[in-house]
Amino acid sequence: KMIVMQRLIKVDGKVRTDMFFPAGFMDVIQIEQTKENFRLLYDTKGKFVLHKVVKEEATYKLCGVKKVTRGPKGTPYCITHDGRTLRYPDPDVKMHDTVRVDITTGKILDFVKFEAGNTVMIKGGNNMGRVGVIMHRERHPGSFEIVHIKDSVGHTFSTRLQNIFVVGKGTKPWISLPKGNGIKLSIVEDR
Repeated sequence: KMIVMQRLIKVDGKVRTDMFFPAGFMDVIQIEQTKENFRLLYDTKGKFVLHKVVKEEATYKLCGVKKVTRGPKGTPYCITHDGRTLRYPDPDVKMHDTVRVDITTGKILDFVKFEAGNTVMIKGGNNMGRVGVIMHRERHPGSFEIVHIKDSVGHTFSTRLQNIFVVGKGTKPWISLPKGNGIKLSIVEDR
């Protein structure tokens, strides 16, 4: 509590003095005095991991777009997975895409579409924390859509659409990944 009250801890660029302030997936946590920056990600076991990032990378975060609508006077805006409302997004930004947000200004820097061939991280379900490239998406109107993913070693797996979080264009992720690069080891390799 003493640490937080000295205004040393920043979450997403804002000083937080509440000891119990909730931080979630993709949040950037900065400690000025030790010059440390962390990003909250998942490891392949599905646990949160504080992943150390360099200063440059701590200036932005990725936000998944949950829905795109119009506000008063027809202003288009999108709502992200961490509850931000971003006005005037690029007209190409749709649901399930990911936008890169500047933490200090809260503006959209650029975005990446949800489409085959892009890098994703799984943020829920059994494959939580795994990173791979989208192969294809099975559409099931009215029920769960399934997405098939292949990781860099060649393992393929599939998960529901809502567990997917796009983290990069093509095979190159926009953020550095925690150790193991999101590849799930089999039980034998894990020892």
